[in-house]
Amino acid sequence: MTTKAKREPELLDVPERLFLMVDGKGDPNGSEEFPGAVSALYSLSYGLKYLVKRELGVDTSVGTLEGLWWVEDGDFSLEDRSGWRWTAMIEQPEEATPERIESLARDRGVAEPPRLERFAEGRTAQILHVGPFADEGPTIERLHTFIRDQGLRPTGRHHEIYLSDARRTAPERLRTILRQPVTA
Repeated sequence: MTTKAKREPELLDVPERLFLMVDGKGDPNGSEEFPGAVSALYSLSYGLKYLVKRELGVDTSVGTLEGLWWVEDGDFSLEDRSGWRWTAMIEQPEEATPERIESLARDRGVAEPPRLERFAEGRTAQILHVGPFADEGPTIERLHTFIRDQGLRPTGRHHEIYLSDARRTAPERLRTILRQPVTA
């Protein structure tokens, strides 16, 4: 699990990883869909941790919440979130199987279980943002300037890794890794 970043932009190659994922749309702060997706992801991730420990004797950890963000048409706006599309996701251990996830979803009453999928991000630029999510704009701009200065261009979806629990951390202390896949 890759959860380290610097406050200065850097390039790295991110290997393929296994995730539970849920897709949605709209402002994550104004909908029931996003918190419901996050709740399902954590419920199944913790359930899987204990199931694998019981069945296989393997002690795994629960990954951090991550999100992919994009818009279908037009520019990505931090002010107007109504057109946002998102994928909420948590990395899973290799012991995760569709059968285990489906069984846990039934046991926990998760009507629409998240999908289990491999995600290969590849070459990406990243930076650590400290502060409220609403203040990410300048940090994102620094990241995109760095990308251009490297002779690269953004590709794929904006990726965020939430190192802090927004329910328990003061906004000015939130730590979020911001990533942007790149190409030549």
